[in-house]
Amino acid sequence: MSKLYLVPTPIGNLEDITFRALKVLKEVDYILAEDTRTSGKLLKHFDINTPMQSHHMHNEHKTVEHIVKRIQAGEIFALISDAGTPAISDPGFLLTRACIQNNIEVECLPGATAFVPALVNSGLPNDKFVFEGFLPVKKGRQTRLKFLAEETRTIIFYESPHKLLKTLTNFSEYFGEERLISVSRELTKMFEETKRGTVKEVLSYYTEKPAKGEIVIIVDGKK
Repeated sequence: MSKLYLVPTPIGNLEDITFRALKVLKEVDYILAEDTRTSGKLLKHFDINTPMQSHHMHNEHKTVEHIVKRIQAGEIFALISDAGTPAISDPGFLLTRACIQNNIEVECLPGATAFVPALVNSGLPNDKFVFEGFLPVKKGRQTRLKFLAEETRTIIFYESPHKLLKTLTNFSEYFGEERLISVSRELTKMFEETKRGTVKEVLSYYTEKPAKGEIVIIVDGKK
């Protein structure tokens, strides 16, 4: 039966992939990969020989219709991103929506997502939270920060290492330097690190020790 699987992949440690994910990736007709070179290393490690096709933010608008037609014709696809769960700050939403609109079955497997361990490990309230992902780089950034300054729930952000200091400086300006935060980087990898404290303390730490690797920032809500 034609179907689309959304398959999470490890965010660092390859042992975090599930047995079910491996089974699906071996049995589907095609794997849609954000970067076939990156995913090729994962598939090779687990001896998976399923054909791959590129599906990323620069071509997904053009490829969705064609993929939907192929699934309707009987092919089974699995969608993966470079790391983590597809569609979480990665390609996946457009294809998922198109499949649902065309009555194609979509199934998302449970698995790795970077913000979950970062949130739970932060020590900040996690009964209610809001996921923001990446802040706007330029247009709309100040407006978004002003809006989030009043948010009472814990806030989750993704950030790249070369923009971390700018973002922390913005937090100091809009949230206040005493707001509690937690910065997790290189999750599940050898040099995994979580730094907790006030915005002022964490900004000082990363000013002296520049961060490397993918970053998740957890910010306490306004009290």
